[in-house]
Amino acid sequence: MFQIPTAPESAPSAQGSATLLSGIGAWEHITKMRCKPYKRMQVWDGCSDALITFDKEDLENEMAYIVENDIVVVSIIRQLDTLSDNVQVKYRSKVVKYTWPMPHHAADSVPWVRVTLANGETLQTKLLIGADGPNSMVRQELGIPTVKWNYDQSAVVAVLHLSEPTENNVAWQRFLPTGPIAMLPLSDTHSSLVWSTSHRLAEELLELDEESFVDAINSAFWSSENHSELIETAGSLFRSALSAIMPSAGSPRQLPPSVAGIGPKSRVMFPLGMGHASEYVRHRVALIGDAAHRVHPLAGQGANLGFGDVACLTQLLSQAAFNGKDLGAIQHLLEYETERQRQNLPMMAAIDLMKRLYSTNVAPVVLLRTFGLQATNMLPTLKVSFPFGAQPTWTSHPQHRPPVNPKTRPRHDPTLHPLL
Repeated sequence: MFQIPTAPESAPSAQGSATLLSGIGAWEHITKMRCKPYKRMQVWDGCSDALITFDKEDLENEMAYIVENDIVVVSIIRQLDTLSDNVQVKYRSKVVKYTWPMPHHAADSVPWVRVTLANGETLQTKLLIGADGPNSMVRQELGIPTVKWNYDQSAVVAVLHLSEPTENNVAWQRFLPTGPIAMLPLSDTHSSLVWSTSHRLAEELLELDEESFVDAINSAFWSSENHSELIETAGSLFRSALSAIMPSAGSPRQLPPSVAGIGPKSRVMFPLGMGHASEYVRHRVALIGDAAHRVHPLAGQGANLGFGDVACLTQLLSQAAFNGKDLGAIQHLLEYETERQRQNLPMMAAIDLMKRLYSTNVAPVVLLRTFGLQATNMLPTLKVSFPFGAQPTWTSHPQHRPPVNPKTRPRHDPTLHPLL
């Protein structure tokens, strides 16, 4: 059974929905534990002075909350415990076999999905929802093709101790030639690091002593070693021209906080990649979250896409139940697939494009993205369509600030979600 972690745990950002969690009753539990709202994001280029900022004034709602994965899991489990008369959770169980029904079953066949557990127990369901991650057994057993590739990058994550207490309500991300580095607020004194870089550098970062690792983090956020005088001059002239046209547009640059230390045993790394299932549904089966799509963490949209799947599927199933329809029928499952692919694919393409655009320090490309970032920062209408500023249409935001109530530590699952 999961318990509340005693200290913040870090990991790749993945995004979700406070509204969805509130709707199922889990957000109330989260607010009694720990999460951190942030109201501003600053993203800037490691090869120039170009930046873009996102303030809550740029968007229709507040920006996000940072919530650790363990906190989300504990909160959902607590809410499930209140529904024990209707919901049974089988902990420490492993599926060893799926038996799939035919779309038009014969009289002697099983009309539902049959699930066989390692202990020999069998379950039957009208609808199986595969939420079993990027290596989904459900997807593989169904033989659903997946387009995927690795980025030849790993993410190094850790809990950071700031040099001094601050309001710490800004999320920071800088694009380095080797990959983006992000610092997300956890409390007034702690932030979470997500540093995407080459496998070799990631391994080196894990081997560094704490002092050297902290120096590397501060250097990554503050150093100008990758700047070019030519790019700086061109960028400055372009920025001056934009300011002359739109004198009140854009937001001022802020400096990120300096890091003084890291949480004990909080440094871990994991490989990064992209993947997308060609189908989200089959007869009596639906895929959601990473089982259907996997993205780079640079825009913090992974969890948001997954929670968007949940919200969409829930709405369609509720409508089907209201109309007395079969929940596993392919007709409304295909509606879910169409709607979610329409939402997910453009976001995934934008994230992949950004990853590739910022993975080089070739001067013409740096100059192009410098001009693009500066222009976007001046135009609020463009910011909303930017991957960092994009917000799901089904999301709104609770307004209360959650207090901390730490207890004992769970198993280590270093995942952290920006919840829109």
